[in-house]
Amino acid sequence: MARTSYIEIPEAMIDNFNKVLKSGDRFQFAKIVRNDTLLSRKRKSGLTQRSLLPQVAELWSDLSDVQVANWGLAAAEMGLNGWQLFVQDQCIRIINDIPGSATPSLFHQSWVGALAVASPADEITIAQFHPLSYWIKKKVRGIAGLYQPVLVTEPFALPLELSINYKVERSDSLTPEIMFYAVVRSSYQGVEEEHVCAVTLNYVDEVWQNDTAIISDVRGTLLGYALYISATNFHGTIYIDNIKATHSGQNWARDPYCKNIDETFTRNYYQVPKHWVAVELPNGAEFDSIYLP
Repeated sequence: MARTSYIEIPEAMIDNFNKVLKSGDRFQFAKIVRNDTLLSRKRKSGLTQRSLLPQVAELWSDLSDVQVANWGLAAAEMGLNGWQLFVQDQCIRIINDIPGSATPSLFHQSWVGALAVASPADEITIAQFHPLSYWIKKKVRGIAGLYQPVLVTEPFALPLELSINYKVERSDSLTPEIMFYAVVRSSYQGVEEEHVCAVTLNYVDEVWQNDTAIISDVRGTLLGYALYISATNFHGTIYIDNIKATHSGQNWARDPYCKNIDETFTRNYYQVPKHWVAVELPNGAEFDSIYLP
């Protein structure tokens, strides 16, 4: 097998190169491998038999116009179309032997974050840090299964608007304090200051809802901010989805759709911080992403 240390592909040949070859895992064992885009009839047949798309397509065709429209509205919350969200959601149900199809919701789609607290714990706090620059794991477009670490420079500027969809289910009659909040750091005359922008979550109604908060001005030079979700004097489960920390014209919250809020990155992405880290996680408290049937 030919070994190469570096190749430079002429721009005119890039499309043809990508049709027949692809990069392997460049972090563990860098290599160029065959891109199986040309499949035999036998392999095509096998792929079709294993694919869930024919089954999902049949279920999609049975939906009424109103149901299709509702899937489209729910999908728009994630930047998808209705068919894409239906495929994502229905495949989860089929793989996990969950009968039927979901009812689309504007508040949550497929995976949601779940913060559960049970005795002996009575609190939980998780955080997502936003310094001025940090690494993320980003999908390489057009190459299946390939990701790369990307350094992000976040041009932090106020106002900062917080938004969260949530549902709180209590398991007893305690009177908790549950918050989603940002701590904004600034430097004023050589002294570092902290400013809190908080959403207090409603734990009484126990239905899906949305709340927002905004911080428009602080004194001094902005240094960065961190997001927190916390609950004290609480037993039960907090469900979250569609998290937003919007400034400078876009949402900077990582994993906003809570697909894997407790994701652990491998050594290949050692510089990538977790989406959410535990600040207070006593025995009996846990957080993860789950699917709500």
